[in-house]
Amino acid sequence: MRSYEEELQYLEKISPVCWRIKKGFVPNMNVEGIFYVNEPLEELMFEELKHSVGQGGGIGGFLPGVRQIANVAALPGIVGRSIGLPDIHSGYGFAIGNMAAFDVSDPKAVVSPGGVGFDINCGVRLVRTNLFEKDLQPVKEQLCQTLFDHIPVGVGSKGVIPMNAKDLEEALEMGMDWSLREGYAWAEDKEHCEEYGRMLNADPSKVSLRAKKRGLPQLGTLGAGNHYAEIQVVDEIYDKFAAKVMGLEEVGQVVVMIHSGSRGLGHQVATDALVQMEKAMKRDKIEVNDRQLACARINSVEGQDYLKGMACAANFAWVNRSSMTFLARQAFAKVFESTPDDLDMQVIYDVSHNIAKFEEHIVCGQQKTLLVHRKGSTRAFPPHHPLIPVDYQITGQPVLIGGTMGTCSYVLTGTEQGMLETYGSTCHGAGRALSRAKSRRNLDYTDVLNQLEKQGISIRVASPKLVMEEAPDSYKNVTDVVETCHAAGISKKCVKLRPVAVIKG
Repeated sequence: MRSYEEELQYLEKISPVCWRIKKGFVPNMNVEGIFYVNEPLEELMFEELKHSVGQGGGIGGFLPGVRQIANVAALPGIVGRSIGLPDIHSGYGFAIGNMAAFDVSDPKAVVSPGGVGFDINCGVRLVRTNLFEKDLQPVKEQLCQTLFDHIPVGVGSKGVIPMNAKDLEEALEMGMDWSLREGYAWAEDKEHCEEYGRMLNADPSKVSLRAKKRGLPQLGTLGAGNHYAEIQVVDEIYDKFAAKVMGLEEVGQVVVMIHSGSRGLGHQVATDALVQMEKAMKRDKIEVNDRQLACARINSVEGQDYLKGMACAANFAWVNRSSMTFLARQAFAKVFESTPDDLDMQVIYDVSHNIAKFEEHIVCGQQKTLLVHRKGSTRAFPPHHPLIPVDYQITGQPVLIGGTMGTCSYVLTGTEQGMLETYGSTCHGAGRALSRAKSRRNLDYTDVLNQLEKQGISIRVASPKLVMEEAPDSYKNVTDVVETCHAAGISKKCVKLRPVAVIKG
């Protein structure tokens, strides 16, 4: 067991906001690791590493983020570097905020469910309105309650969107095309969604009956944990041109941010795959540094089955966010006695931050097809990339960075530098600084609620326990995270959003 000082020998600062993890930090590293942090975030990273030396655990008993980045660098078929974004914190297998790409042409290259996470296609959607904060003030509490009444929240919440087993099969295969057909989405919504809201390799036969049973009653539900629906206002505009293209033209403009994923269905898809992959690893003699990094060759039966099942869960998550957008539009229409169309409730963009996708990237001067794992990491493609909507060809892809309950959120845009350094990826949010258990021990929910009230933020929450777990003090400073990405050039600040009402599970 190395001392903390010996661990530091393998870490090198290569820019004001970037550190390199040299080969040898953990056994069998195929590539180096890097992580992006500014000074306050750097302190948290090194504190976690120091605390773990001789104890074997980081946040919530997982390995520290630095070691998880390095363990991912030891996976077969990885190219470039294992990359940690500034919101990185310990997770299952991969750290949350860790992304890595694998060369599809390498027969040894793997897919790992730990590189996607249990909440497959957890993501963020931003809907604009033509309302302003002054329009909101007289009806804020009423609107907050109406939104809470319309969108089912909490652990055991059941959806209000009618769905039977046949509908579910179709939704898993069709994604947002199902929402469009059933009248729960507008045609423009799909245009402003990553992958146009549908992964084409989805095969519902690869999703277990148990996963489908868990998903069936949960469509159009927010869930619990860090999921939320927030009413926000534009607080600052950094890039006027890009903001105008998105329809965010003035400070005080009201928007709605929805952060949710694939609920119990996605969790079960991941759980089922991990069982199969443990068997595949024994058969194919795949060795990993951490058994939580269970994986299978991309082209193996297990690898392909997981990717097809994961695509179904991703489609389910897009249908879920579309359903909640439909419910949010209804809530706004009811309170303002108008129509969603007259309120200009257009989707600005919808991004995923727990997903694995086949993409074309340049590696050592050559174009290659890579399987890019983004866990707690957001796609951030630059201007003129063929996979982003026509509207955003000049500005680059909108990137939605959700804050924590009571703190600001951001809209960024993708950059060419990000494409070269991080395979077109950036951060996804604030990233936890305290485990959920520690948050419950250290914080009092009445203090948190009083603080939100002082900030003028209305809140509706299903569980008081959740208020402590999701309090701003449980997380890193989202502004530090965003400033680091901006300083590193891997994404660019566009708009800052301030919450005025929060709906949580």
